[in-house]
Amino acid sequence: MHGAGHKVGYSALMSMLKYCYELGVRYVTVYAFSIENFKRSPEEVQSLMDLMLDKIEELLMEESIVNRYGIRVYFSGNLKLLNEPVRLAAERAMLATAKNSKAILSICVAYTSTNEIVHAVQESCEEKWDEITLLNSNGGNEPDENTNLIKLTDIEKHMYMAFAPDPDIIVRTSGETRLSNFLLWQSANCYLYSPSVLWPEIGFRQFLWAILNFQRIQVYLDKKIKQL
Repeated sequence: MHGAGHKVGYSALMSMLKYCYELGVRYVTVYAFSIENFKRSPEEVQSLMDLMLDKIEELLMEESIVNRYGIRVYFSGNLKLLNEPVRLAAERAMLATAKNSKAILSICVAYTSTNEIVHAVQESCEEKWDEITLLNSNGGNEPDENTNLIKLTDIEKHMYMAFAPDPDIIVRTSGETRLSNFLLWQSANCYLYSPSVLWPEIGFRQFLWAILNFQRIQVYLDKKIKQL
């Protein structure tokens, strides 16, 4: 049955959010739907869209975990690729939780890291082109050809995930050690934890182990970041 595993996975996510809140983890990002998933059969894609719409509506309920714990929700990705009902529901959820400030949940949908990077570069180039055009129209001089027109900060501010700090830990279940096109730009100096369990089976034991392992190597990671 299409989406059965995703329904159980959603339940696991709600448990993980509760653990994160209780242990003071402020930012959580989940990879819900890759752009690559659109290559699946139309029936499966529609089933997943229907499930996503249903779960977004659950987040909007007054008694939902995001409202109980004061969690602000972002949907990150190329949202124009979503069908209209899901896209509008995502926009409603972001608006409805905009005043929540105790924690941040980012849900990556219609997302791949490569698409995010291309998007950020395109936006940076368009912004810089507009600046140069305005400068020329006001009689100013064009920038020197040796000037770095596009800076790292220009690209980073246009990333889908610009509102959140880089992750400390990425959890990749099923024993996989590949990131599957997820947060490639942001994960250069984070800890990758790969428990053997499938995502629907993940529980507090795996969550706590990830935290303890991160704390063990945190000094090393902080030192590497300072060397950049």
